[in-house]
Amino acid sequence: MIRRGSIVGAVALLAGCAIPASPPAVAPIAPAALGLGVAAAPAIGERWWTGFGDPQLDRLVADATAGNPTLDAALARVRQAQALLSTRRAEDGPQVTLDAQGQVIRLPGRYIIPPPYGGSVRFVGQGLANLSWTLDLFGRQRAAIEGARASADAAALDVAAARLAIEGAVTQTYIDLARAEAQAALARRTIATRQESLRLVGVQRRNGLASNLQTTAAETLVAQARGALVQAQGARAVAADALAALAGRGTDYAATIGATRVNFDAALPVPATVPADLLARRPDIAAAQARIAAAAAGRQVARRAFYPNVNLAALAGVQAIGIGNLLAPDSLTGGGGPAIHLPLFDNGRLKADLAGATAALDVATADYNDKVVGAVRDAADGIALSANLVERRRQNAAVVRGFAETNRLNAVRVSSGLDSKLDLVDNDVRLLDAQIADVTIAADAARARVALVLALGGGFSSQGVNQ
Repeated sequence: MIRRGSIVGAVALLAGCAIPASPPAVAPIAPAALGLGVAAAPAIGERWWTGFGDPQLDRLVADATAGNPTLDAALARVRQAQALLSTRRAEDGPQVTLDAQGQVIRLPGRYIIPPPYGGSVRFVGQGLANLSWTLDLFGRQRAAIEGARASADAAALDVAAARLAIEGAVTQTYIDLARAEAQAALARRTIATRQESLRLVGVQRRNGLASNLQTTAAETLVAQARGALVQAQGARAVAADALAALAGRGTDYAATIGATRVNFDAALPVPATVPADLLARRPDIAAAQARIAAAAAGRQVARRAFYPNVNLAALAGVQAIGIGNLLAPDSLTGGGGPAIHLPLFDNGRLKADLAGATAALDVATADYNDKVVGAVRDAADGIALSANLVERRRQNAAVVRGFAETNRLNAVRVSSGLDSKLDLVDNDVRLLDAQIADVTIAADAARARVALVLALGGGFSSQGVNQ
């Protein structure tokens, strides 16, 4: 046994010397090279969208995460990866099979079986139980299991990333829906005010105090407000249909979406700088890291294929000529022993497999690096855009106040007979545009905060991912 072990060891040493270096060409980006801040990001709750204070949004998110085809596909990939992991684990243990065969054949008369069986037609049967066990002395199977486990982890993390993306898409689309409703309500109030102005101009015209030009101007203002209403109604319909698609439902689902109660100014965490713990917060980054681990394990499988493969095999059963003889005590057979397989010449296949596995590791690393850079950019853009929209809204609020005050003063002058109704047209149009812009900026700011929450990983926690 010592001599045989020494032979195996010597063969393994020779095989190890024949393995080409084939080092990876791509290295993961170090977090220190990304310029991340020193502070951690604020905590984000698992159900972060509830901060907008609208129960209907909660229902839509629940429907979307329960019926979205993208999430269903991600969950199917998890099951597929877990099945592969079970397969790799099964391959690491002993395998037992049962083979039975019976044939009516003519036995050759001048071969290893002498007459009277040789040269006659006989039934030949056998039933064997076989045991095989790959000892995995050099860890090839262990590496395959580690790779399958890492792939299963990556698939589970993909589910978390897909769920976060769906939650974000539903929330942002719902904000679009709420924006359209707010703009429609603003247009309706403006229509009512302008229709009253149109009625007053009509009274003045009948009394000879207003001209056709003033009537036309008043009608134009009403038409402009009605156009804004039609545009807002169309935007709401599109957003409702988008929510139905996210939930994996038909267009009739849009009819179940009632009036929104979103608070655009509801607080969501907005850090001042890109947080130091950004990379640990995002499920897509964690999935990319798991795929690096899976590729590294695949490279180890390819490297260890150069080593000998040592198996144990055994069989026990019956073999006999003639059906009646199968049950005879003398038909019993059995055997067992070790077997070794060592590739000596394969025309470069193993080297090509190792080069391909190394390239797959480089691809996984490059994909990780790309996601890391994208994550830092997403977070930086979200922080900058959120701050910019806060300032834009502050400036636009001043514009709205200015136009509203000008409109009030113009109305006083018109009612006093100092100015014509025509003098109100331009300012009135600008006021409505500024008010619509205010709603738009408020909604954009809410969307930007949602995008920043997504960039920061939402409520993701690696502890909630199935291992």
